[in-house]
Parts: sequence; structure tokens; C-alpha cells
Amino acid sequence: METIEIVKNKERQRSLEESQNYLRRAEGLIPCYTQTLSKGPSQFVQGYAPIYLARGEGSHVFDVDGNEYIDYPLALGPITLGHNYPVVTEAIIRQLKDGITFSLMHPLEVELGELLREVIPCCESVRYSKTGSEVCSAAVRIARTYTGRDIVASQGYHGWHEWYATTTERDYGIPKGMKDFIETFAYNDIEGLKKIFAKHPNKVACVIIEPVSVEEPKDNFLEQVREVCDHYKAVLIFDEIVMGFRIALGGAQEYYRVTPDLATFGKGMANGMPLSVVVGKREIMAACEKAFFSTTFGGEALSMAASVATIKEMRKKNVINHLWQMGAMLKDGYNRLARKYSIPTECIGLAPHNAFSFYDKDKKVSYPLKSLFLRETVKRGILFSGVQNFCFSHTEKDINYTLQAVEESFKFIKEVLEGNCLEEEIGDRVVKPVFRNL
Repeated sequence: METIEIVKNKERQRSLEESQNYLRRAEGLIPCYTQTLSKGPSQFVQGYAPIYLARGEGSHVFDVDGNEYIDYPLALGPITLGHNYPVVTEAIIRQLKDGITFSLMHPLEVELGELLREVIPCCESVRYSKTGSEVCSAAVRIARTYTGRDIVASQGYHGWHEWYATTTERDYGIPKGMKDFIETFAYNDIEGLKKIFAKHPNKVACVIIEPVSVEEPKDNFLEQVREVCDHYKAVLIFDEIVMGFRIALGGAQEYYRVTPDLATFGKGMANGMPLSVVVGKREIMAACEKAFFSTTFGGEALSMAASVATIKEMRKKNVINHLWQMGAMLKDGYNRLARKYSIPTECIGLAPHNAFSFYDKDKKVSYPLKSLFLRETVKRGILFSGVQNFCFSHTEKDINYTLQAVEESFKFIKEVLEGNCLEEEIGDRVVKPVFRNL
């Protein structure tokens, strides 16, 4: 696929008329306009960024006005092979001809489970669902059932369900008493975790963490968390929704060689089809026989066919290595250009899932600077959201084109910063955080 030619220091003439039309039609019809807060209008610079996408092919997407972009959000991570990836598309079509969901279990539930058991270190048993929020909630319920305890020690982001959402500013509609059963601690803060156990002796059911995000573990943090859980007989849950099937086929637990008791996976395991899973030790997962965890679409066959095809393709083609290579190429190039043009930004995190950070003169997060960068790069055909994922369809040509766009954007941003007119340049078109923790 040929990409559009860079237009230096000049705004591309892109029509967004159809996107704006759909947005007007959605007003009052769809609260917040979106099904996923991170995909909504507040996360992109309006008037420049597309609002509705119509289709994808490989590493590129096309909006409803026909504009083409190199895609780095990748639907917030589910796309690991590429949009409309032939092997997966063919598997879905084959299964579609036989049916989508049935009145009894389907053999794919067993076949996929056996495949997951081969690639995920902690996996002895599996239960399926559709979203990360659901399986994280299921994992917490399983742990509480298994231990007979109530308190949850939480680090990271784990979805919209009440037990976690009560820790965020979006805690409306949740009984206040829910806060009494969850304690939070910071990543790499092992002493903070120990204080939770000291505060609630013999009451902590589980520790649920994102084993890695854009910040990497220090001082054997994951090993220490494992030791604390073992000491207090609490269940250790790794939320691998984002990093599973991205930094390693078996997730962070494979990459860092620390095995949790339970783990949740989703996003990249089916190349865009809706599927998630909670896996873990057989004796702990057996709590599902008592705890209520049941969903009509857990055994939906199209997503399972897609997942089997995705995982087999990832093993066959060594996809993980490609994700590391493409991610490192963008990360290293971005940081080199940031230094060259003295832009207060850096690309952080592991190569397959990295993030852009933007700073003001006080070294605090600068949303105006981030917004200006997103505006300038989307004008040049790059769809960024601040967190980058990579898929098997990304090519060196994609990355080189992207770095050209970044360089042209940095040249303009440097002029704006030297002129001390950032606020004037971006105006009120500033992207916002999705939510903040309390």
C-alpha cells in the first residue's frame, strides 16, 4: 500500500465533513458520543482529527471522508496482526458459515483453552468473556471466593466495574461503601503494598496489578509482590489485558518470569474480535463452580476462531519480535528528533507499547503541547493518541514516514515554543485525560 506524500510545513487539505455530520447525529443520541471514552472526541484535536473511522487495511485506517492514516492506537491495542488480516478474516468467515453462537458449548472453547495453556505460564484452567473489565471483575470474585476474604489491593487500571471504578473520579452511581473494600498502591511501591496488608490483617483476598505499563519494574518489584502474596496467602492477579500477546505471547509473566495465580487477557488475543479470558491455577479457578460468573456470549464462536488463528499465526511468524523491532524504531527515532529540536517530550515504555509524554516548563504534563503535536501529525496522515501499539502489518516504510511527519511537526512546534505562543496557537482545542484516580 502506498502512503500519502509528506506535505512540509503545510496543513493537508482534508475534508472532515462526513465525520462532523455523524457527530451532529450522535448528539443527544449517544451519551459522550462514544462507547469507549478513550476513542471519544475529547481525546483528539477537533477540527483536524477524524471522528469516525470506516475501515482498516493492514496498518492503515480510513475515515468516513476517505482520508487515510497510519494507525498507532490500533483500536486501543486489540489489533496485533493488522486490520483485515487474511488468515484471521478467513477463519471468521469459515466459522460464520457454521454459526455464531449456540445452545450448547462449542468445541472451540476446548481447542482455544488448550492453546492458551501451551503459551501462558500460569494457565491451567480458563473461563471466557468479552471485555477486560469483565474478566478482571471475575478474577477478583474468584479470588474472594477462594480465600474467603474481601479486601482488594489494586494498582493500575482494571476497567469500569464498581469494585475498581470507585477508586476514580468517575465514581458516580456506586454505593459509597464499596470504597471500604479496595485499597490502592503505586507501581514499584512495595512498601505501600505491605502497609495494606498491615492495615487489614487476614482480610486481603488478592493483589491485582498491571505487571508492566509504560513504567518498568524496579528492584525486583514483581518478584517482591509475589513474595508478599505468598507470605499472606493472598491471590496474585496479573491484569495482562494490554500487554498480553504484545511484549511476549504469554504476556509479562513470560517476559519477566514471574508467575501469578490468576491472569486476565483480552485485546490482542483475537486481532480485534471481542474476547477476553481469565486463566490460572486449577485449584483457584475451581472457585468458579461456586462464584457466579456466567455470560451468554462467552462461548461465541467467531471470536474464538479468530483467536485460534491469531495465536497460531503469531507463533508461526514470530510476530512478537516484529512488534519489538517496529516499536524500537519509532521510539528511538522520536527521542532522537525530540533532542534535535529541543522539544520537551520523550517516548517512554517498552518498545511494543510505548507512550509520548509532554512537559511544561515545570516538568508537569502539558496537554496543550500534546494537543499541538497530535494536531500537526494528524494533518500529515498519522493517527496518534499518545500511546502507541504496533502490529505485524506495520512496516519500516510506515515508521520512516511517521518519523518524517514527526520531524516536520517538531520544526513547527519549535517555532511556536520559541515564540512563546503555545496557548494562543492551540486555543481551546486541548485534549483531556479520560479520568483521574481519586
